[in-house]
Amino acid sequence: MHWIPRSLKAAARRKGWLFVVCMGGGYLWIALRGPQGFGALLERRAEIRQLEEENASIARENERRREHIRRLAESRSEQDMEIRKQLKLLRPGETTFILPDAPHDSGGDAESASPQPEPQP
Repeated sequence: MHWIPRSLKAAARRKGWLFVVCMGGGYLWIALRGPQGFGALLERRAEIRQLEEENASIARENERRREHIRRLAESRSEQDMEIRKQLKLLRPGETTFILPDAPHDSGGDAESASPQPEPQP
């Protein structure tokens, strides 16, 4: 076996450690900055948060509808009111008032939002 000077062994060891540290740093850089890195993790968390909020909103809507169905099943007057609303029926002597929708404020001036009178022939 050949004899290698101690300083040469130490230099080779340092270069080896430097190579390992550089490779580890490069891998860490790619892992954090790459397509599946830290930025993607933050995007996924924001998406999860948004989907959880949507799920909660849908659950509230489902509960509201279940309650409406329960009231319809238990109350004849509630059923009557729903049927009349859906079929637009009136009882004798009732009057229905149809109100125009409120104008939507599109950020324009008040004149453009007000209804214009129809021209008389």
